[in-house]
Amino acid sequence: MATPRENFLRLVRNDDPKWIGNPFNCFNLDKNTGLPYLLDATAQAHKRTGKGHIDVPDAWGVIWDWPADQPGPTPNAAGSKKVIKDITRWKEFFDFPSLDDLDWSATEELAASADRETKLVMAQSPRGMFEFSHAMMGFEDALENYMLEPDDMADLLTAYTDWKIKAAELCIDRLKPDIMVNFDDWGSKTQMFLPPRVWREVLKPLYKRFFSYIKSRGVITMTHCDCYAQDICEDMAEIGIDIWQGVTPENDIPAIVKKTQGKLMIFGGTDMPSIDYPGVKADAVREQIRLTIDKYAPTKRYLPIFTSWMPIYEGVYDAGTDEMEKYGAVVAGRVFG
Repeated sequence: MATPRENFLRLVRNDDPKWIGNPFNCFNLDKNTGLPYLLDATAQAHKRTGKGHIDVPDAWGVIWDWPADQPGPTPNAAGSKKVIKDITRWKEFFDFPSLDDLDWSATEELAASADRETKLVMAQSPRGMFEFSHAMMGFEDALENYMLEPDDMADLLTAYTDWKIKAAELCIDRLKPDIMVNFDDWGSKTQMFLPPRVWREVLKPLYKRFFSYIKSRGVITMTHCDCYAQDICEDMAEIGIDIWQGVTPENDIPAIVKKTQGKLMIFGGTDMPSIDYPGVKADAVREQIRLTIDKYAPTKRYLPIFTSWMPIYEGVYDAGTDEMEKYGAVVAGRVFG
């Protein structure tokens, strides 16, 4: 009987996989959230406001708001609150947070206590290049600058990529993770925010360098992108992404698997708006998980998971992960034999 660790690695490597279930069970989990450890002291540089607070700056100077009635924090770059006010002079507006004086004690303690024999250890690289750009200057300015000032945007994001690679290096050196996840959303439910041509010209070379470094250290690469992005799925595989987590059902998952020749492992497919709301019944959550597994498991390059990474409302996580495990095991017998 293979361990959860080995089952997961078989799926990622497309190496005679035998199991589909709750992927969270393959990782060392945080007892408070039920989510995989996201070990990374460098995330301190991205620390955002807590629920119920507004006008709280992070280490970059980005203002974050999280009103009590809002599901999560959002950057506020309105008017004078934007950090970068002129992309052609971006170096004048902020300093890169230091990576030399971070407190690694808590994450190193977690890493030391992890079960590495039967489960995997996950680390994170928060705030991808696109998310960084619109947090620093606002969404409208960012989109305009990608189109009108691509050289200056590339200059800014090259410097940020250098910083992210250094952060990843420190994280890998100290914590020895099996997998590292990058968080960045490149589109809405129906289309990409940037034309694929612009994404390829400005962002693709930077992501290729970033993910290539992580893979060179023997670490599995995952990107969280819960939006429509199938137009660049072949690019994702080309630049070294092993797993696309958060694939929404607006993407054609079987077509993605076919176009990438199975090189891109798919985590997602769940229609979160249909189940992640106050008072949702457990049966509705379980039905959505079963429908998702039935539809995408036959590709053999898929694991069911919440596209939003973590559900917002009570009961969704418990019912969903339980159904992933139970029904996923049943379907695995049909798919893999």
